[in-house]
Amino acid sequence: MIDQLPVRRALLSVSDKDGLAAFGRKLVAAGVELISTGGTAKALRDAGLKVADVSDVTGFPEMMDGRVKTLHPLVHGGLLGVRGNSEHEASMAEHGIAPIDLVVVNLYPFAETVARGAHRDEIIENIDIGGPSMVRSAAKNHAAVAIVTDPADYDAIAAEIEGGGTRLATRKKLAAKAFAATASYDSAIASWFAFSDQGEQFPDMLTLSLKRGATELRYGENPHQAAAIYMPMGPHGNGVGQAEQVQGKALSYNNLNDAEGALELISEFVGSQPTIAIIKHANPCGVAGAEDLAAAYAAALACDPVSAFGGIIAANRPLDEAAARAITNIFTEVVIAPDADEAARAIFAGKKNLRLLLTGELPNPTRGGLTLKSINGGYLVQSRDDGQLAEEMQVVSKRAPTLAEMADMAFAWRVAKHVKSNAIVYAKDGATAGIGAGQMSRLDSARIAAWKARDAAEAAGWAEPRTIGSAVASDAFLPFADGLIAAAEAGATAIIQPGGSIRDEEVIAAADERDLAMAFTGMRHFRH
Repeated sequence: MIDQLPVRRALLSVSDKDGLAAFGRKLVAAGVELISTGGTAKALRDAGLKVADVSDVTGFPEMMDGRVKTLHPLVHGGLLGVRGNSEHEASMAEHGIAPIDLVVVNLYPFAETVARGAHRDEIIENIDIGGPSMVRSAAKNHAAVAIVTDPADYDAIAAEIEGGGTRLATRKKLAAKAFAATASYDSAIASWFAFSDQGEQFPDMLTLSLKRGATELRYGENPHQAAAIYMPMGPHGNGVGQAEQVQGKALSYNNLNDAEGALELISEFVGSQPTIAIIKHANPCGVAGAEDLAAAYAAALACDPVSAFGGIIAANRPLDEAAARAITNIFTEVVIAPDADEAARAIFAGKKNLRLLLTGELPNPTRGGLTLKSINGGYLVQSRDDGQLAEEMQVVSKRAPTLAEMADMAFAWRVAKHVKSNAIVYAKDGATAGIGAGQMSRLDSARIAAWKARDAAEAAGWAEPRTIGSAVASDAFLPFADGLIAAAEAGATAIIQPGGSIRDEEVIAAADERDLAMAFTGMRHFRH
């Protein structure tokens, strides 16, 4: 392969006209002949540049509403003909096919058309055919042809052309980028057909299109692991990957993973009173709602002040000065919220290592979609756990819960959904009192949560732990009465759980014996 090749003819056909005129001027100044189509040709002419229409090259007019214009041997022969191959060159000479050295194409805005809710007919019309064909032809023949699919590459390519021609290493890089672009484009189309048009939940072939973040992460969960973040191509919702990082060090793999857990949890409280969640190693260590964010933070911190050190804090509404002052009293890795006012930002700025992430609107907790997890030899795919607590809980105990108990049961249940299984959460007055996470035994989770509550009470100088008079939530059914008995011994007066154990009657009897109110949800929230 020849390294540096001059560019004499360029074919341009783009839907995104940003930077086109300036790039075209540089090409003309370098002596490049421009060939173009439709709106691209008009934009170049409006910039005062001489352009030949593709129809003049092929001898055929654009037809069928522009569906057929570049799909012609005089175009693709000029792209695919192998330079230096005597048979190819003879065919090109015989049929009057001139080589094309540069192709500049970006595709119809399919994903954007879908995102704005266009009618099906318009969506179909935005499936590009000629564009991907030209991209793939040029990319395949990258030994001689440079393919540009991203306006961000215009300046670098123009500089190479001005310097004598495109370099082989550049053409290889552009070809790889081009095939990724067409693969991503086809993935978006396939996904739309499967999920939106056909209504399939688990199509036979699942395609993903992801783009790596600007830089690789410093490392993964541990320093010997490499890591990066990839985000969906095209329009997408607000999430950790799309949040604006206002300040602080670069985010690590663990920061991002924990921040995602915090964002998922706090999104459960969209529309609720001011609420703060504190996350450590992907598990909540304190969640509370109050009259303002500063008070909510204080209540959340009181649940487990030791674990909160170096944690992730999420808020369900914009941060203000009082909240920022409270949060910055201890070391915090990441703060994530919809927004922050100027006073809050100024306070956070005094902690240069603290990462402040602003998401705009919080994700919809019932947004649906799929989650993906890699395993050896494959991927596990499931629908997102967007189950919500029914308005009417099934009370199974003799004593019905009071209104206050019902509120705490609902609060504890929402938090337990985001605690690693086996999960036990005590809550009182709209704040967590103790959290037991990730134990092999549900009884151990109940005991650990009560033990943490006692430690928190001692640290705060309270007369008794906040599990006294609390409600307790279990993410899955209680297989034995022992977990309930442990909760009752910790002072809980109400319990919410899915139910469904073969020993439900035994557990209900234990609740009645201790005058506990108990409700079944009929829905489990395992989280692994």
